[in-house]
This record gives sequence, structure tokens and C-alpha cells, in this order.
Amino acid sequence: MKTFKTFTILAIATVVALAACKKDDDVIPDQKVKMIGVALGSSSGFAVLAGAAVTSTGATVINGDLGLSPGTAVDGFPPGILNGTLRINDEISNPAKLSLTTAYNDVAGRTSTDMVALAGNIGGLTLTPGLYKSTSSLEISSGDVTFDAEGDVDAIFIIQIASTFSTTPGRKVILSGGAKASNIFWQVSSSASFGTTSVMKGVIMALESITFDTGATLDGQAMARNGAVTLDGNTITKP
Repeated sequence: MKTFKTFTILAIATVVALAACKKDDDVIPDQKVKMIGVALGSSSGFAVLAGAAVTSTGATVINGDLGLSPGTAVDGFPPGILNGTLRINDEISNPAKLSLTTAYNDVAGRTSTDMVALAGNIGGLTLTPGLYKSTSSLEISSGDVTFDAEGDVDAIFIIQIASTFSTTPGRKVILSGGAKASNIFWQVSSSASFGTTSVMKGVIMALESITFDTGATLDGQAMARNGAVTLDGNTITKP
């Protein structure tokens, strides 16, 4: 027997419950309002950008620039490998931090008349382009999450998270239908953490810290406004 999940769409002052998504094919209905891109400014060149510190253990590989502002502590390179430029409180990283703040505020302030509300564990869902909002913590724990651009390579996905964001070990974000990691924006109002061997995709903008457990990977950017980015044998690749 097939079971059903309910998703909530917020429309002006109305909350409409939808029960059209089957558990074995958890595709959220298309949103009519399309999101425009997010201007990352001078932060766009960084694979990792942090406010307090960047610490790596083991064989981490960063493909892209690594920046820090206003902190001063970057540890673990070597043995970690940086295939890019290290920028600490310089003429590149300081403006990049300001650009990150602007982009974060832009994403946090986005609204839509058919925004989709998410809550708790989103494992097993397929998300189509548009704006998603969680009023509490969000996690990927019981299955993988697919972003389906439905053939539109320019499709934008925005996920607003009011608290923490996490994945359990081995969970994956999967791209489908032309979706690009550079067009997925995770706005985390607290800290983000990714379990062992997790496979993440997208631009992660956290207000506080970002932690990658052993072997977790990211196709995208890890940018922590106020806190640290902590790495442990990870591969971070800026698209």
C-alpha cells in the first residue's frame, strides 16, 4: 500500500495543505514563482570562507580559494592540499566577507506567494525550483535529497533554515534535470554539520560555524559568517 506525505505551501495569508506527493516518489509540486540568482560578489571565488578560523585534519583537499576574515588562524595546510589561494585579512578576503553578508541577507529575506514549508527530516524528497523555508532545524537523515531542475539549467533553489542544518553519515544530495550545485543556496541561521562520508551540493551560507566529519564532500561553497569551518579529510570543490 502506498502512503502519502503532506507538504505545506504558504500563500499570502493562507496555508494550503497538499497531499499529492507519494512516499515512493516524493516530488513537491512545482512552484509558479521562480527565484532569481543570488549575487555573491567577491565571495564567489572562495571554496571555503570563514569568520573565526579554518581548521583541517588529515588529507583535506580544497579546490578553490580559502579565505578568512577577520580571524587569523588557518591550520592543517599541509597536510591538507589547497588548490587555490590562501587569503587572510587581505584586500580580497575582507571585501569577500562583506559580500557574503550581503548575499546571506538577500537569501534570508526572499519571499514568495507559493513558498514551500519544510520541517525536520527532508530525506527522500525531490525538490523542484523555488523557495523553501524551515522555521526550525532541518536535517537529511532517512534518505537522500534530489534537486530536480526539470530541464532548466538556470533554475534556482533557495532553502531558508531558521536554526541548525545537518546530515547523518552517508546521506547524499543528488542533482537531476540539469540542476547545478552553484544554483542551490542553503541559508543556515545557526550552524551546519555534515556526517561522515556525506555528499553535499550547493552554496552553504551559515551564520555561525560549518563542520565536516571525516570523508564528507561538498560540491559548492562552505561559507561561515561569524564562526569557523572545521574539516577532516574532506574534499571541497567550488563549481
